[in-house]
Amino acid sequence: MQTLIMAGGLGTRFWPKSRQKHPKQLLRMFGEESLIQSTVSRLQPLIPESKVFVVSTASQLPAIKKQLPGIPGSNFIVEPKGKNTAPCIGLSALFIEQIEPDGVMVVLPADHIIRDKNLFHQTLKAGAEIAQESENIVTIGIEPTYPATGYGYIQCNHALDDVQGVQSYKVKTFAEKPNLATAKRFLDSGDFLWNSGIFIWKTKTILRQIEEHLPHLHQGLQEIREALGAPEEADVIKRVYCQIRSISIDYGVMEEARDITVLRGMFGWDDLGSWDAVYKLHKKDSDNNVLIGSHVLTDSTGCLIDAPDRCIAVVGIDDLVVVDTGDAILVCPRDRAQDVKDVVEIAKRKKLNEYL
Repeated sequence: MQTLIMAGGLGTRFWPKSRQKHPKQLLRMFGEESLIQSTVSRLQPLIPESKVFVVSTASQLPAIKKQLPGIPGSNFIVEPKGKNTAPCIGLSALFIEQIEPDGVMVVLPADHIIRDKNLFHQTLKAGAEIAQESENIVTIGIEPTYPATGYGYIQCNHALDDVQGVQSYKVKTFAEKPNLATAKRFLDSGDFLWNSGIFIWKTKTILRQIEEHLPHLHQGLQEIREALGAPEEADVIKRVYCQIRSISIDYGVMEEARDITVLRGMFGWDDLGSWDAVYKLHKKDSDNNVLIGSHVLTDSTGCLIDAPDRCIAVVGIDDLVVVDTGDAILVCPRDRAQDVKDVVEIAKRKKLNEYL
């Protein structure tokens, strides 16, 4: 298995800690490792670092390389401009195809939390077996525990044979992030899993799917493929890639493709999507608060205070998020944590570039 880690996101919901040159995947949210370091280390020994590829933008790669010294320099793929996941995966597949044309490619986001490494490895091996033998697209779904509106969903059609002890199903449909009423209906039906954003396929399988469903992207990738290894490679990639339409792999391929298998992921997964998710995963004190640093709270519960270099006092406020980075402070209700991304957009419009 060759593994691609997608690490080009800006993590705007984690402002003010996540910035353009030091985005979420480089942050140490839990323990001593950053999110991307944890993503790489949990693959060992199933997938050695020599078979791990990382794709990101030119502005982010220097910091990423510094955190991942064990990955060969040639395994870092430069995305000239953020174009969403379909172009990102297509470009990376071209590089991986050169190394192992018939090999299996695992695609992982850089910022997931996974608790059971052994079950995770078992699931990846099951997915690789299916992808190798059937040439299906394989994805991993997570058992939903509440009607989440921040995740996409996968509807299972019917059960297939277990593979290496992992339950598998034929996919019926992909559904984008629903409203609360729809999410409750999905949960009640028992037919839906959360879309983890983890994919397993043969490299040639995903390139063939792109050719069928995203002909504009395929055309651009063909031009890039012809330039690989030539002196003009970087110039061609930059020119072609900047003209490619931005589209997600879910919209562009997964919602259109047939022969998709979903594995039920039982390895303790969380998509660290907002400060509220950080609160839920951290250990709480006796008042159900998460305190990073020395702070004073009275008559307040359910708060996340991340300000290691400053004392924050909170009086009579529940379910609050406060994050202090020295040059910027975020204050918001925990149930509005998804909206932090709007702060970044407003800061862009106001040209507050020093805080981005």
